[in-house]
Amino acid sequence: MAAVAVHVESISKKFSHPVKGEVYAARNVSLSVQPGEFLTLLGPSGCGKTTTLRMIAGFEKPDTGRILFGDQEVTRLSANRRNIGFVFQNYALFPHLTVFENIAYGLQVRGLSSQDIQREVQAVLELVGLPGFERQFPAQMSGGEQQRVAVARAIVIKPQVLLFDEPLSNLDAKLRIQMRTEIRQLQRRLSITTIYVTHDQEEAMAVSDRICVMNSGQIVQVGSAEDLYYRPQNPFVAQFIGRVNMLKGQIQGVQGDRIEVQVLGTTLSVPNALRQAKVGQEVSLVLRPESIQLVSPTATALRGKVLSRTFLGEKAEYLVDCQTETLQVLNIDRGPKLTFKEGNEVGLQFVEDTIAVLEEGSP
Repeated sequence: MAAVAVHVESISKKFSHPVKGEVYAARNVSLSVQPGEFLTLLGPSGCGKTTTLRMIAGFEKPDTGRILFGDQEVTRLSANRRNIGFVFQNYALFPHLTVFENIAYGLQVRGLSSQDIQREVQAVLELVGLPGFERQFPAQMSGGEQQRVAVARAIVIKPQVLLFDEPLSNLDAKLRIQMRTEIRQLQRRLSITTIYVTHDQEEAMAVSDRICVMNSGQIVQVGSAEDLYYRPQNPFVAQFIGRVNMLKGQIQGVQGDRIEVQVLGTTLSVPNALRQAKVGQEVSLVLRPESIQLVSPTATALRGKVLSRTFLGEKAEYLVDCQTETLQVLNIDRGPKLTFKEGNEVGLQFVEDTIAVLEEGSP
């Protein structure tokens, strides 16, 4: 088995824009995907993630760079000559064909016998939870069922690489959660190398081994969900992945693998992820809402005033005025008698090990 299942090396793609002229949809994109890995391309609309996926699939040809599946370069091969399965955003099922015929299509193109096709289609229908649906047409099925058929059609050919382009965007919120769980479980069961595109941060964190965050046609960080959430390398990732408080501070001391940062009139000891930390250096702190705990105002020197409280079931979301900053806070709700209300003065404590630090002016 090749050490790398998919290797993308410095690929770029430009398109003509009627006003802006030539525009880069993807610029010098490089990434490697391990065998059996689930990698997600995540970013806002227009960041280049779908263009990158389509180049990997063979639907678009890169202007520069190359793409390898294992040891084989596939840069100039058409999509039908690459051993891929592709699940489209709109499912792309043939409306005039039954479920069986839709799934069997790729097998027929590959010249399998009728007996083998029957066996493979029945097996994959069991796998995606649709036994007995063989004679139904797409129009007779729900969105979730159509999505399962699209996945079945992609995996029945036993692809080398499985590609998904925003596959859950047309489903309602509850069904999206169900389907992303099913897709992840199926991928783990089959150990298919998978590249998945979405703009939904929660979806990406739920399904991925690693996430590749893209912005303006370029990769800005690659890592696990935990890495991106707790150890962002730049403000874009910090603000795109989940909610965040970004606070400016100044380094007061360096103590081994920790630095002391003055912020909001107090000093916090946080993990040192800077290349070269210096006393007096201006930095930005990345505080997630759950990294701040509200306590009695007598318990800590740093105080604020509750501007609003939103009850979210087991948690409560607060906006707290700390004079120079308004902080987002997310705490476990302790019931109506023990919770803080609008207008209350509160103390603030910080879970320092969950705070990331960025150099001021990081791109």
